[in-house]
Amino acid sequence: MEDQVSGQVSGQVEIQPQQSMPKQQPASDAPVFRPGLEGVPATQSAICDIDGTQGVLTYRGYPVEQLAAHSSFLETAYLLIWGELPTIFQLREFEQDVQMHRRVSFRIRDMMKCFPASGHPMDALQASAASLGLFYSRRALNDPEYIVDAVVRLIAKIPTMVAAFQLIRKGQDPIQPRDDLPYSANFLYMLTEREPDPLAARIFDACLILHAEHSLNASTFSARVTASTLTDPYAVVASAVGTLAGPLHGGANEDVLDMLDQIGSVDRVEAWLDQAIAQKQKIMGFGHREYRVKDPRAVILQGLAEEMFQRFGHDEMYDVARRLEEVAADRLGPKGIYPNVDFYSGLVYRKLGIPRDLFTPIFAIARVAGWLAHWREQLGANRIYRPTQIYTGSQQRGWLPLESRPVATGTA
Repeated sequence: MEDQVSGQVSGQVEIQPQQSMPKQQPASDAPVFRPGLEGVPATQSAICDIDGTQGVLTYRGYPVEQLAAHSSFLETAYLLIWGELPTIFQLREFEQDVQMHRRVSFRIRDMMKCFPASGHPMDALQASAASLGLFYSRRALNDPEYIVDAVVRLIAKIPTMVAAFQLIRKGQDPIQPRDDLPYSANFLYMLTEREPDPLAARIFDACLILHAEHSLNASTFSARVTASTLTDPYAVVASAVGTLAGPLHGGANEDVLDMLDQIGSVDRVEAWLDQAIAQKQKIMGFGHREYRVKDPRAVILQGLAEEMFQRFGHDEMYDVARRLEEVAADRLGPKGIYPNVDFYSGLVYRKLGIPRDLFTPIFAIARVAGWLAHWREQLGANRIYRPTQIYTGSQQRGWLPLESRPVATGTA
């Protein structure tokens, strides 16, 4: 099952030599510090484009609405990573290669059984993703076969590892993948050992498409920085997973459900929101650095949620969410604060029966496609990231012997 992946695409990436350092700017052109590098272009990319004023998101020029409606996650992943939509032959071969590499080594499963059951699934995923490098890393970044193999293995094995840890921490053995099930249906099966309803599998697949890529966010930037050192792709993905685990990046859809549960009912929405605004609390699932209108992914996810409720039963918290969006449009809309991708996704995942602390690992299952696309793009014209800094520390301090230093209390 771990044979070489057939070469359905050309994985050749020519790593460009680093260019000579540019001349330093004159002292009069002092650098301007921008916290979080906000508004500072850090790369050029042909992968994803966002128009935050119009609410437009495209992958390689294709509107995300079209991909969510007509594509599959694996087809979208192929598009992101290799740059073009696949032919029928290319897609079938890619799907077969991913299917063939879904299983993970028993050594990785044994390692995961040693993880504490109380550990967060994102920490388990980061460790497991990094461990793949022990088995498959050759750092052969000029070898097209190695590039293709790495892409296939990461896309194939990340879902298996997420599902495996979910069962292991419950004291159960992991469920082996089923070769007769498509990508998303297989993941839901591995979580529950029940073949999912086709509608549930299709909606989950659309959710993966919506989360597959979103330009140079924190985890993608982390992936590109790590890739620029020419380390292996397993380390690149592990570093991105670690970045996504932070509460300022991943996990917001979990917080949205907590917020909706706290509000409790439709009739409490307006008073709750007014109090939250007065106390300057963050309204979870609202606002995005890129968008000044409703996130186009939130629009699609709202429709997916309604499909789920029509088929599998209503969620009263959806009524609370709709009322909150309606009231917030009056209070926060003038400031360009509208629902983002996290506002409705948690409601969809909850209806699918997915545990709340798996929401962010599922984000990683989807975003690995975008991370790998940026990995390949970074290799295509690589230069190691080495931003400058503005020093704010002390200047020219003289050494003092230990016995001459002033007495201080506490610890440094």
